[in-house]
Amino acid sequence: MEKLRVAIIGCGNIFLMHAQPAFIRENVELVAVCDIKEERAKEKAEQFKCTYYTNYLELFEKESLDVIHICLPHYLHAPVAIEAAKRKIHVLTEKPMSIHYSDAQEMVETAKNNGVTLGVIFQNRYNPGSVLIKEMLQNGTLGKIKSGKLSVTWDRSDEYYLTSDWKGTWEKEGGGVVIDQAIHTMDLMRWFVDDEIEYVDATISNRAHEIIEVEDCAEGVIKYRNGVVTAFHTINYYSYDAPVTIELHCENGLAKMVADRGVVSLNDGREFASDNNPNETFDYGNGAKGYWGVSHVKQINNFYESLNDHSQLHITGEEAMKTQKMICAIYESGKKKERIYL
Repeated sequence: MEKLRVAIIGCGNIFLMHAQPAFIRENVELVAVCDIKEERAKEKAEQFKCTYYTNYLELFEKESLDVIHICLPHYLHAPVAIEAAKRKIHVLTEKPMSIHYSDAQEMVETAKNNGVTLGVIFQNRYNPGSVLIKEMLQNGTLGKIKSGKLSVTWDRSDEYYLTSDWKGTWEKEGGGVVIDQAIHTMDLMRWFVDDEIEYVDATISNRAHEIIEVEDCAEGVIKYRNGVVTAFHTINYYSYDAPVTIELHCENGLAKMVADRGVVSLNDGREFASDNNPNETFDYGNGAKGYWGVSHVKQINNFYESLNDHSQLHITGEEAMKTQKMICAIYESGKKKERIYL
């Protein structure tokens, strides 16, 4: 099997979740890493026995690459992905795919025009609870969704923002609690409803952080064209990272997620549940956080399998762009203080 030449751009906190799953694949050769902080890039290069760069354009010029993983600050996702696609390099980028919706559109168009695959990480779709609920919606067991609600109440202190040179800014992060912490849960809800959005009506505010520009609180409703209305409440000034919750009120019962656990309670008394398998683990290596599960690995494996056998990629750029459009509409609604029709 001919190995794909792979580079990872960005050697920060999320790096190991991409590096280790790619590194152990038989059809992958991790040839380089890249980060503007040379010491960090050098350290990761030594760990994975590869070359390092401090400039992604130099990386593109000097290495013949098949794939890049983007683990960069939000504002760099689009320009790096677009440049790579122009050079016929496949791209797997962390969420969000961009800050601006127009950039997401350009990413998708450039990838399509150059015949490359563009994937966007939304690994929570691979959680057992998410899979259970999605399957029971698709097979009709739950019936039609009547309404839904979600809650994300996490803790991001001033100290968290002080350690970053890009978080907490509109220009580089593109927002706060919505685009960074709540986006995964927002994506799951949109994926569950699986319809075009009619309108977004949201409020955003900064209530507890003096040192950041962006919102630490957002709430509102999203109405879909099939008539479903979903409500959301997100903050990042709680005292700890409480388990996220999603609830769907359906014709035939309730579907509820708390953290990764999904429970479907049907009106006829039957109940189904699915949670993480404690025996299903993955060693990301030194520096990995204890709560990291295997969903990143599953999505990364799907990405490489789609390249190998030309099978359908689960989360394409086109699919991720739907969530990007929703996130951007929340910000537009919150800033303009008006309902935004899509």
